Amino acid sequence: MLRVVIIGYGGMLTNLIAGTLDANCKIVGVFRSEMIKYPSIIRKIKDCLNPTREYNYIKSYNLPEIHAKGVNTKEFKKALLKLNPDIILVGSWAEKISKEIYDLPRIATINAHPSLLPKYRGPNPYFWTIRNQEQISGITFHLLDEKLDSGAILAQEEIKIYPSDTGKSLKERTILTARGVVCEMLKDLSEDIIIPLSQNEEKSSYYPHPENLGLDFTKTAEENYALIRAIHPWGEAYFYNNLTCLCAIPQGSEVIENTTQYTKAGTVVNINAENCTIDILCADNKVLRIHAEHYKKCDRPFIKNYIKYEIQVGQILI
Repeated sequence: MLRVVIIGYGGMLTNLIAGTLDANCKIVGVFRSEMIKYPSIIRKIKDCLNPTREYNYIKSYNLPEIHAKGVNTKEFKKALLKLNPDIILVGSWAEKISKEIYDLPRIATINAHPSLLPKYRGPNPYFWTIRNQEQISGITFHLLDEKLDSGAILAQEEIKIYPSDTGKSLKERTILTARGVVCEMLKDLSEDIIIPLSQNEEKSSYYPHPENLGLDFTKTAEENYALIRAIHPWGEAYFYNNLTCLCAIPQGSEVIENTTQYTKAGTVVNINAENCTIDILCADNKVLRIHAEHYKKCDRPFIKNYIKYEIQVGQILI
């Protein structure tokens, strides 16, 4: 029976735990992000008064937790030496793990990356695959090495991206897929039937944290709609009416045909104050219907009046 330590955050952590248990492996330690995010006393109070889903999940299976201030600390290394794991699984972790740590397991340290490596290396493939209007994403389990997301691939599965997907929905589907993939991978590793596959560097791509979230109506409606969907739930795409910043909400936003006489990109072709929507013509002569909100949350109760009195059909937004 493989001995596994799991390092992770959020839904990826709980699904790696579930998949490991499905594979009948023994989880000898779990290290969650709250261990380094909060001082010990604050974390204990939070775990008691307002526990996270991950904490409740860990406790429901009575799994042992590792206590340390980071994965590269002496205390974490000491814990690993005592636990003597065959495998370390990593999912959604911000720290770069040192070679001294990832070399400790008997078999390997394995990272779960939410893309089809070597494409879309980096911190948020959910955003970038939707932003770039890809039709397929995926989940990849690869060996950890000194570079970022570049280790040899052990298991991989494609995930379809739907036209209505947001970053949130794609992430939820990806982490659920990870459960089944990690289960089968661990079963294969226990029988020594996996051959690591080196990544093709010629096909690799890297994308940083999302930035430049402003809508650009001189681009196509589909490009702008992709940005609106991709950044949810981590942020919001935005645009300006004069000096007022408005943001676009995925729910209620869509691309529709232009049935008006307007032809210039950026033109407001229709408004619906009751539904909080603004229809804006884009460069491909299609209309982006935006479910709008004030960027400042304190102003959001007044959005209907703002659209009704401050947005005019025929005006041009840049």
